[in-house]
Amino acid sequence: MTLKSFCAWDGDTLVLNILGTPSAKKDAIGKPKGNQLKVSVTAAPVGGKATDHMVRFLAPEFGVTTNDIEVVFGRFNVNKQLRIKSPKKLPAVISKELSSAE
Repeated sequence: MTLKSFCAWDGDTLVLNILGTPSAKKDAIGKPKGNQLKVSVTAAPVGGKATDHMVRFLAPEFGVTTNDIEVVFGRFNVNKQLRIKSPKKLPAVISKELSSAE
C-alpha cells in the first residue's frame, strides 16, 4: 500500500509508515518527516528488539494490544510499516494528519 502521507486508513486498520530511532533517550512519537512518522525508542537495535519495544510502546498510545499491531516490513530496519487494527485512540499528530487528509 503506497501512502501519500505517513498514515492512512485501510478499512478499520491504520497503516503507519515509521522512521524509527533506536537507542534514544526516551520513547516518543515525534514529528512527521516526509511520508514517515518519527518514533524514538530506548531499546537498542539488536535482533529486532527495538521494533518489538516500539510495538509495546505504541500499543497503549493507540489503545490496542500488541497483538493488534502488525509489523508489515522493517522489523530489522529503521524504515518500517505498521498496521494497527481498530485503534481506540489516536495520538494528536496522527489525528491531525488524518483530519487534514480527508
